[in-house]
Amino acid sequence: MTEITEPIANEQKVKPQSSLKRLGKRLLKSKTGMVGLIIVVAVVLMAIFAPLLTDNDPAKTDVINRLLPPFWLEGGSTEFLLGTDNLGRDVLSRIIYGSRISLLIGISAVLLAGAIGMALGLIAGYYGKVWDFIIMRTVDSLLAIPNILFMLIILAVMGPSLITLILVLGGTSWVVYARMVRSETLSIKERDYVRSAKAIGAKDFRIITKYILPNVLSSFIVIATLNVATTIILEASLSFLGLGIQPPDVSWGLMLSDGREYIATSWWVATFPGIAITVTVLGVIFLGDWLRDVLDPKIKD
Repeated sequence: MTEITEPIANEQKVKPQSSLKRLGKRLLKSKTGMVGLIIVVAVVLMAIFAPLLTDNDPAKTDVINRLLPPFWLEGGSTEFLLGTDNLGRDVLSRIIYGSRISLLIGISAVLLAGAIGMALGLIAGYYGKVWDFIIMRTVDSLLAIPNILFMLIILAVMGPSLITLILVLGGTSWVVYARMVRSETLSIKERDYVRSAKAIGAKDFRIITKYILPNVLSSFIVIATLNVATTIILEASLSFLGLGIQPPDVSWGLMLSDGREYIATSWWVATFPGIAITVTVLGVIFLGDWLRDVLDPKIKD
């Protein structure tokens, strides 16, 4: 009986070699996917090798050189390629180092939310009954509260910090994953190979990890990738409102907040961080769309 069950279950999984082949083929076909991958890789490399890309300290103030324009404008300097802000800090170096904070928060919060949502979604979908009722009513309650308002209240009470921001963003975003995983689990647990595993006495943990979890991962990866973009925007919004990253740390949202008073006279202080956020978010969205096409079994080459 076991020998029959295993092949049936394995048919639902994507073979590594065929998956890599299909991934490479579709990447070459997708212009937006290629652009998204290039942008994301470039931003990640920029964050990793930040000290090698600029010699200027992003937190160093220089009131003598405050509000210098970019080097191509009159009064600009090649020492500060994208100009300086109201405290004389190098805009380019702050963008480069700010990518570290934005990516760290975006990825960490998504991993936290994904882990919580995945676990609760599997429990609700597989066991059902009282577990499903409790978890899904909690999800409904959280969805009834505007996400940004909920975050603002928590941050105002707890106080803004890097760890708090990650916990708040991750702890309020898991509902999307829970609903998706629950829906997928309800469908998968009724399939023949799961029923066969139950019939031969396989334990619930083995069934969930071996037969159900691998089949929800593709949808999970797509949603997680797209939510990185959402989380980066949320972090920028909270930092802009003064409840996100605090000085001397630097993030793109904090740079926008610093530059909003000078948008009419020194546009570069807020414009370049805004461009960095826009390009990064678009890159992540393009990559997420491409991953959806690659991992969707309904789409054929």
